[in-house]
Amino acid sequence: MPVEQNSKYSFTDIYTSTGPTTTPTQSFYRPTEQPPAAAEPLPVSGSIHSPVAGADRLCPCDENTAVCDINCCCDRVCNEEVALFTSCSISAVRSGSKQLCSQDVAQYTLWTTVDGYSELQSSVQKETNYDILCIQAQNRYDGLSHPSPRLPTDSNFDSLFSQFVSFIFGSELSDEVLPAKLQTLTGYQFGDVLATAEQSGQRGMFYLPAPGITADCVNNSPAAFLKDQSSRCSQHVALDGDCSSLRALRMDTYTNIQLFAGKNADAPVVPVDVASVILQSTEGTQTELAVSEGVNLLPVLITTTLCANVVLKVVYVIKYNSAGEVENGSVSLVLGFISEAEVSLQQEFQVMYIQGDVGGRAVHYNGNPGYVVGMPLITEDQDCLQGPHQRSPILFGLDYVSGCTLRLEDITNCSLVSQLILDVLRGPNSPQYVASFGNSPLENVLDWVPVKTNINPTAAQSCNIPLSIHLEIEWTKYGSLVNPQAQIVNIREVIETNRSSLALLSGGTSILPIRGSVAFIPVSAAALPGYRATPSINAKLPFDFFFPFV
Repeated sequence: MPVEQNSKYSFTDIYTSTGPTTTPTQSFYRPTEQPPAAAEPLPVSGSIHSPVAGADRLCPCDENTAVCDINCCCDRVCNEEVALFTSCSISAVRSGSKQLCSQDVAQYTLWTTVDGYSELQSSVQKETNYDILCIQAQNRYDGLSHPSPRLPTDSNFDSLFSQFVSFIFGSELSDEVLPAKLQTLTGYQFGDVLATAEQSGQRGMFYLPAPGITADCVNNSPAAFLKDQSSRCSQHVALDGDCSSLRALRMDTYTNIQLFAGKNADAPVVPVDVASVILQSTEGTQTELAVSEGVNLLPVLITTTLCANVVLKVVYVIKYNSAGEVENGSVSLVLGFISEAEVSLQQEFQVMYIQGDVGGRAVHYNGNPGYVVGMPLITEDQDCLQGPHQRSPILFGLDYVSGCTLRLEDITNCSLVSQLILDVLRGPNSPQYVASFGNSPLENVLDWVPVKTNINPTAAQSCNIPLSIHLEIEWTKYGSLVNPQAQIVNIREVIETNRSSLALLSGGTSILPIRGSVAFIPVSAAALPGYRATPSINAKLPFDFFFPFV
């Protein structure tokens, strides 16, 4: 539906104001003169000390290597070009932080000679910081800057965890104590791999195919608990031998799965039910299939260049409770055709985790508490991935327009066609309420905003054909001025209809285009800063304050 810059140098502080005039200790000469080159010999034995960069060796404006930067007076490559400089882009460079009690400062000044050329004078002086809180010496190898923290990965997480666990509220827990407590929990933790019950009776892992280094599918990529994943990868298929034998193309590979509700050995087994199966034609049209329980639509080679019932898309929806135990799971599939002898088939896989609530209802939360731009809106038990039509969730803050065409088999029954198109526009189980905040609980009725519509129930008696649906979602900023939260305050459903006959609408071809759109409208009032009242002084003197005078 809808649709760094790296600096070559890094310094703590750079100043452009010149300090007190001092006697020059180094000069850059005019083009006719060259300064003598001095080089210190390497030591005969021992180790070479790390070089220390002084203020005269630092040049923040030297951006181009081996090329003179115009008006960069500290650029050592500039020789003849100095005579044409008009000013120094940086006139003072410090070798350390301004918080040091003493530091070297390199000064650069341009003088104009009698013949109009520029001559550069440079000096290095010691500058004293008279602040009582200045730093006398540094004992950190990285000075006053701190390196970027290491990001946790699968390979270094255990070492980082053992490094910082002793700082949790000053506890002295060892590495073995906290994991032992975690292992006593029956439910899954964030990032745990879901366990499956294999037909052999052993425990396996729940895999979700994903691309590896290339776009080819890696079929043994584990799916982690509470990590929503979506991936696309390719399978190399040769129809004559892979149509009916390649497991990646078979429906039962993704439906015959049983999950353990928890990670304990005695956890109950939860089957994954088939929610819907959609058949996609070679032209792209989709039709929902009525599949009875236990029936699999296996790939079959119809002709030498046509293989049917091939898995194109798999979507898992796994519901869990507050204890981290899996309550139930469902899978939706899209089956299609392969019409070439050798082809790289692109497949799509997705897994979503939804927390269950009272009465079997479920909500996938978004934001805490306000909505986050780019995340789906929250409704009651909605699954836009099921059904015969491809649907995408409405993402907060993103306007979009989309459309499709419908081929009508019977254009004589106006009321039937009208209801059919309205169902397609709204989708299955059209929501009646939307959460005002991203984490609104279901039991708080006042936190849910009703969807207002302009459809008149009695209008179905006349030939009103819905042509488009438009959602106007009004939202406001709620909370503090520093960190406002997005809140939905109103949502309207506007459906455009046409009173023309079906024959005129379709032009006699029985094909009708429809459209859907969403617009987010900010209705926040101008923010006004609020200040707390000035505290009153309630001064009281002790009763013996004037003793012994009184």
